[in-house]
Amino acid sequence: MNICVFLSAADLDERYTRPAREFAELIGKGGHTLVWGGSDSGLMKVVADGVQESGGRLVGVSVDFLSEFARPGADEMVIAKDLAERKALLLAKSDAVVIMVGGTGTLDEATEILELKKHALHTKPVVLLNTAGFYDGLKQQFRRMDEEGFLPLPLTDLVFFAEDGVGALAYLEESAGVR
Repeated sequence: MNICVFLSAADLDERYTRPAREFAELIGKGGHTLVWGGSDSGLMKVVADGVQESGGRLVGVSVDFLSEFARPGADEMVIAKDLAERKALLLAKSDAVVIMVGGTGTLDEATEILELKKHALHTKPVVLLNTAGFYDGLKQQFRRMDEEGFLPLPLTDLVFFAEDGVGALAYLEESAGVR
């Protein structure tokens, strides 16, 4: 399975890097492919290292203005002309999406993927990986949107909230009929 992971390229604290590394190893050991923003820095590097060292493949989609940070040695690296093309390519090359901790770029990617799913422009499973409670506030907001009728489909059909990598991968494999 090709698993797109949206996440930060920032250097982060151990409370985020350790679970990210563990999730990456699960992806690699499961024989899956990481589809990610292609960066060789920060949390993106941690995840790419973990997947590659555990036997998984790496498919990166960088963007022209960040191409100097693209990971050498990826199995495949595509350079998109802009962020919109990058997001489209990431989705096109994946079977499922996991949203890990990140900043405004990750939040932008997450909301676009969920908006596309809401309008049935893709049916891929989407997991919000809530490492160290990072997305507790967003989870609460999504629940409010659901309860107050802002979503045209049930929240459970839009996104799955996982507290750890084991739960995230189990949901994805079950959704894809891998288990």
